[in-house]
Amino acid sequence: MSVDTPRRIVLLRHAKADWPETSDHERPLADRGRKDAPVAGRRLADSGIAFDLALCSTAARTRETWKLAVHEFAHRPKTVYEERMYEASLGELIALVNETPDTVENLLLIGHNPGMHALADALAGESEGDLLPRMNRSGFPTAAFAVVTFDGTWKSVEHGVGKLVDFWAPHA
Repeated sequence: MSVDTPRRIVLLRHAKADWPETSDHERPLADRGRKDAPVAGRRLADSGIAFDLALCSTAARTRETWKLAVHEFAHRPKTVYEERMYEASLGELIALVNETPDTVENLLLIGHNPGMHALADALAGESEGDLLPRMNRSGFPTAAFAVVTFDGTWKSVEHGVGKLVDFWAPHA
């Protein structure tokens, strides 16, 4: 794969979580989250993006979101459950993206806010139409996703390299 190959990174925030008496890491999805996750999965499947790799936080709510969303896909991508995504800072998320093998064309991250929103905002040096202001106004709600395209290697991913080409939220 050439370094000039257009690549996509899709950032999916976990669906709405419940607040039971448990650790934050083990919080499950709420009823609304269990309804929204497959809707987000269907919307991603309808986008036509063939994901090569999915990196998913190890938190219960992200694993459950991914399990419900991926059932909507025609092809299940290789999935890596990545502990470093839980409570990751923007810098830590960029470092994870930089580790992606260059054989990967389309990468999906299933994670948390504020990280997913911060990463989408940081990578999007430009956007189609009003997507960037719309994403920033929305606050990147649960089960929302952003699609950012860029050219180059994963090691070259840094602030402003990409273009925000899609943003979707289930209740927008």
